[in-house]
Amino acid sequence: MLIMQSLNLDAMLQEILSEQGIDELYPPQKKALPMVLNGRDLVLAVPTAAGKSLVAYLAIVNKLLKEGGKALYIVPLRALAREKFEDLRAFKKTGLKVGVSTGDLAESSSYLSRYDMVVCTSEKADSLLRHGANWLSHVSILVVDEIHLLHDPSRGPTLEVVIARFKRMNPNIQVVALSATIQNADEIASWLNAELVTSDWRPVQLKEGVFYRDNIEFIDGTVKEVRTNKKDGVIPALVLDSISEGGQVLVFVNTRKSTVSLASKLSTFVEKTLSDDEKKLLQKNAEQILSSTQEVIPLSEKLAYCIGRGVAFHHAGLSSEQRRMVEDSFKQRMLKCIVATPTLAAGVNIPARRVIIRDLWRYDPNFGMQLIPVLEYKQQAGRAGRPRYDSYGEAVVIARNPEQKKRIIESYLLAEPEPIFSKLGMESALRIHLLSAIVSSFAFDRESIYSFMRSTFYAHQSDVGFLGDEIENVLSFLEEHGFIETFDGRFQATLFGSKTSSLYVDPVTALQLKRALENTMVREVSPFAFLQVVCATPDLRSVYLKQGDDWVEESVDRFKHTLLLPVPNAGDADYEWFLSDYKTAMLLEDWINEVPEAKISSRYGVGPGDIHVIVETAEWLLHAMRELARLYRFDVVPDLTNLILRVRHGCKKDLLNLISLKGVGRVRARALYNAGFTTISSLHGISVDRLARVPGIGVRVASSIKKQIGENIEGERYKKG
Repeated sequence: MLIMQSLNLDAMLQEILSEQGIDELYPPQKKALPMVLNGRDLVLAVPTAAGKSLVAYLAIVNKLLKEGGKALYIVPLRALAREKFEDLRAFKKTGLKVGVSTGDLAESSSYLSRYDMVVCTSEKADSLLRHGANWLSHVSILVVDEIHLLHDPSRGPTLEVVIARFKRMNPNIQVVALSATIQNADEIASWLNAELVTSDWRPVQLKEGVFYRDNIEFIDGTVKEVRTNKKDGVIPALVLDSISEGGQVLVFVNTRKSTVSLASKLSTFVEKTLSDDEKKLLQKNAEQILSSTQEVIPLSEKLAYCIGRGVAFHHAGLSSEQRRMVEDSFKQRMLKCIVATPTLAAGVNIPARRVIIRDLWRYDPNFGMQLIPVLEYKQQAGRAGRPRYDSYGEAVVIARNPEQKKRIIESYLLAEPEPIFSKLGMESALRIHLLSAIVSSFAFDRESIYSFMRSTFYAHQSDVGFLGDEIENVLSFLEEHGFIETFDGRFQATLFGSKTSSLYVDPVTALQLKRALENTMVREVSPFAFLQVVCATPDLRSVYLKQGDDWVEESVDRFKHTLLLPVPNAGDADYEWFLSDYKTAMLLEDWINEVPEAKISSRYGVGPGDIHVIVETAEWLLHAMRELARLYRFDVVPDLTNLILRVRHGCKKDLLNLISLKGVGRVRARALYNAGFTTISSLHGISVDRLARVPGIGVRVASSIKKQIGENIEGERYKKG
């Protein structure tokens, strides 16, 4: 505790740290904490598990206790937001309240003003700025986790704009930016006018090596023998070797399909290493996986099968609940091995004794197979080594020949991560963020727009003059299509522009929705036509068109006359994109027509996580379309309202009344409907026992239904069967 006392921390903070067993600081923390506790801006670029988060937490609590204000903690992923929220709750003794928000981007979330510390994604922070949340002016400390994601084309521009706007809005704000080790961390620190702390120190030594011909050759000069045989292959041998020494293993592969097939293969080997007690615990986890959704689909069954044998796979096709179950089981050391796509490396903190990186290649739809960046390899390798469990961690890449082994060592193990470059110069990013700046009066003429752009990371790395043509093109687009107007050189958002920005959609999306609404005046509109419109926007990522998907084009030929947007000719460059969008709309139509998830997964080649993302995005875009319909085509508002509910719950129109009951999804609602209970009013006077006998309902749900409709079930006798 002497080190903690030397930092002059509040006594209550020292007590909280002591309760968490923290009485010694890591070297990077010793260097960084005096800076942030004195109110200085900081970029902390250190490896995974080197203590970045604790520096941020102490900076926040110290700032708020001494100076007041509020803290905003920005993370890239929802799962990370929940993790940081739980960590910050450990400081509740201080009286500081923490909230988390990653949801609705089209509302101001005014309830967040009651919290002292708010954890959110960069998109949610951007949304709060657009809605002019008053409490943001009181943010005195901004923490940006994973700031190296400035280079990400999808998330980077939003993150960059949020940081730039906060620094201009609150000039005295303290910024603490956390990063993996990157080549140009000094450039980010210079942009933020911040101190820089970099280090290669890790709490657990990382040994990086290449496996070739029964040997792992580590770059520290050591060699480890792992015997293999042609029948079983390399990866089972590497996995079992680590498990035999009490370790857990992460295996990274480049496709979802590979995660499933490899996990299934490994489960036959790993099962033999399990004790009877371990098998019983894992079987309970497997049963939880099967009960995590109302409809069991093949992917869930495969996951449950693997988990029961000590292995799991992890990718974005799983539901968020299933991914969390896998992560928790691994953290609790019940699972011995996870086979994952690289997204796991950028997500929540899940270390393992050994990390096996099978694939250094990834398919890019535009360029074919491409080598992954060094930074991505470093993130995967950085998961090796479990603090408190391991004295070292091993990151192993598999080579097929001596030449490949040499290239892997030179290009990855000994290489520096790539420098980070701003992606704000993309026209799509400029279109979104310039409109937002004008709508919020953050920028109101060319001078203020260029002044704002000069405060960005893009301008710090290059000359804003290079963006001149793009900025002018975007301003012309916004004015030509009615998002903004110009009066005496000053820009002013129109009602259409303001609504577009507040709905958090791309202006191109808003324009397509508006045009489609205008076309509803000349034809009768089906739910599918509305679904096809939202799927055709740049804000919804469509499913891939595959060989053998001729049935999609056949449907287009039958129904193209009912659509609200023009259908491109078969020879046009964007025809295949149109078919992908159309296929996604067909998926959504199946969803609202209560086609079982198993059939949807099989027909469209997607997992429950994919379905959830498509459904959630479509609901958001239909909401945006409905809000625009209030301006341009009010008589379709009821149709869109019904469709939003159908998409949210995945049901036909006749279930909309029943589906409003809590705990009654589309499967239970249909069971009630088929049993003769077609509306909520028809449930009045029915005994719990009678409702419980409806397939899929049971006593617990039946009791909940009766309470929701205001009927007292005390004293009622019923069977529990």
